[in-house]
Formats: sequence, structure tokens, C-alpha cells
Amino acid sequence: MQPDSKRPRAFRLQDLNLESSAETENPRAPVLIEPTRDPYEAEVEEAMAEAGGNAEEAAVEVAQKKGLARPWLLSWGGLFWSAAGGLVTLSFGLWLNHLVDDLFAQAPLLGAVGLGLAVLAGLALLVLAGREAAGVLRQSRIAELHIGLAKARETDDFKDARRLVQELSALYAARAETALARDQLRELAHDIVDGRDLIDIAERTLIHPLDLEVRREIASAAKRVSMVTAIAPRAIIDVVFVIAQAIRLIRRISTIYGGRPGLLGFLKVLRSIGAHIAITGGMAAGDSIVQQVLGHGIAAKLSARLGEGVLNGLLTARVGLSAMAVCRPMPYAVGRAPGVRDVAPFLFSKTEPKG
Repeated sequence: MQPDSKRPRAFRLQDLNLESSAETENPRAPVLIEPTRDPYEAEVEEAMAEAGGNAEEAAVEVAQKKGLARPWLLSWGGLFWSAAGGLVTLSFGLWLNHLVDDLFAQAPLLGAVGLGLAVLAGLALLVLAGREAAGVLRQSRIAELHIGLAKARETDDFKDARRLVQELSALYAARAETALARDQLRELAHDIVDGRDLIDIAERTLIHPLDLEVRREIASAAKRVSMVTAIAPRAIIDVVFVIAQAIRLIRRISTIYGGRPGLLGFLKVLRSIGAHIAITGGMAAGDSIVQQVLGHGIAAKLSARLGEGVLNGLLTARVGLSAMAVCRPMPYAVGRAPGVRDVAPFLFSKTEPKG
């Protein structure tokens, strides 16, 4: 028979007080929660110190180092994909060798035709690989020019400024629309002895016309996205169209500034744009964008579908501005970096602007 569990028992109060003293000493002690450090914060602070406290330029340089100026082959990801690509190439080569041998065994003429086609395919693959490599190197060179010109302007180093401005002119040597600006810059380079002034003149004469073209591209893309979103019958059409326009806009901006991105080059540009958006926090459609939209009465006076079109247009413009920042071959020195209102003012007006 089990003992009665309800029988009275004695407890020593002294022992209970000792056990609960730690809990009763300070029952309402505050709990300290330490915020996690942003992964980009340390890099941005270091870049700001080098850029003379310019937060926008520091964000651009960190974003470029994450993508465009990053040594791809020296990373673990690059090593993995290089090794995997080598294995796939060896496997394909062995299969092709067996195929040509079988064709020769069937008939010498078939073997000769197969061998000729294999040679043509190999040559085409080499040309494509060369173009990809050239595009990646060109994009990396543009990012290095941006960082170098920012440093030369900060230190007012005339020797580096003159060398980098010459490289900047050579970047657009094949473009006829920049011939007049390059000639003016070449003439002025002999008369100017200040590195900072030389870089500012290069921005005014050579890069400013390209900036205007990029801003027109961003405005056109934002307008197309907002209109299609407003009239599209299905949500999937919005998603596909917005993604397609973003890809087209990024490639177009990179091409205007001198880049020739292939597949790998585009992925590096996309990585830099993503890092820039993450650093600046502009993709979240935060307080500034929402307040501007609500302040103009758009959300209250227009339909929900048209409001979605306006918001998608704003986000497209924001992606274009990030692409403009990371693809630009030199920092903003003479003027300030444009904002969403500067490139797409029609998204904030109650009536569509004329013209």
C-alpha cells in the first residue's frame, strides 16, 4: 500500500529562502538585447573614412567591391564553378571523341563531317568564352576607374588624375558621340595643373551627357512598368514584365557607361546592385517613397490597381538609380546623385506632364 501523499510535511524556511534568494533579489531586472551588427556596416565605415565621410560614395564603393571589382576566381564559389565547369568540359570532350570515332567507324565521310562540326563548335565556344571574359574585365576596369578617380580627387593627386582621365577617355574611344567631348578634354588637360579640377571637367564634358541618357532610360522604364501594371489583367503578367524591364534597364545602363556585360558580367553587375540596395535600404519602399506618394494624394484618389502601378514604377526607378551608381565610371563630384523624383517626376504629379 502506497503512503498517503496528502499527509502534512515539514519544510525549513531557511532552505527555501536560500534557493529563491537569487530570484527574489531583483525580480524585475531589465533584459539587455544587443542589436546585431549589419554585415556591411564595418565596410561602409571604412570606405567612408577613405571617401572623406561621403556616405553615398562609400556605399557605391562597397557595392562595387562586392560584385564588379571582386576577384571571382579567387573566391570559393568561383573555384567550385571553375572546377565543375572543367569536369563538365572533360566529360563532354570524352563523349564527343567517342561520337567522332563511331562516325568514322560507320563511314569516313560521316567522321569527317562530325569532326568539322566539332571544330566549329569548339571555335564558337572559345569566341563566346573570350567575349564573356572581356566583358567581365571591362566591367571590373570601370569599377576600378570609379574607385581610383574618387581617391585621386580626394587627395588632389594630379599625376593619378591625369592618368585616370586618359584611361576614361580611352574607354569611350570607339563611340563617335563622345568625340567632341574627348577632344575638349584632351586640350584642357595640358592647361590644368590641379587634379581635382581635371576630374571635375572630365565629369562635365564626358560623363554628364551619358548621365542624361541614363536618366531618360530610367524614366522610360518606370513609365512602362507603371502603365503595364495598371492595365495588366493578371498579377503574373506584372511580375514577368517588371523583371524583364529591370534586366533590360540594367543591361542598357551598363552599356551606356561603357560596359559590355555578357552572362557572367551581368551577374556581377546584379550582385553589386543588390549590395548597393541592401546598403542604402532604398528597395524597401520606405518612409520617403510612401510619404511622397501619400502626400500627393495618389493612394487616396486613384484605384488600387493604379496605385500598384505607381509603386512598381518607383521601385523600377530605384533599381535603375542603383545600377547608375555602380556602373558609373566616376563618382559624383560636380553635382549630386539623382533621386527617384529627379528621374521619374511624373510618378509624383497628379496630372501627367505634357510632352
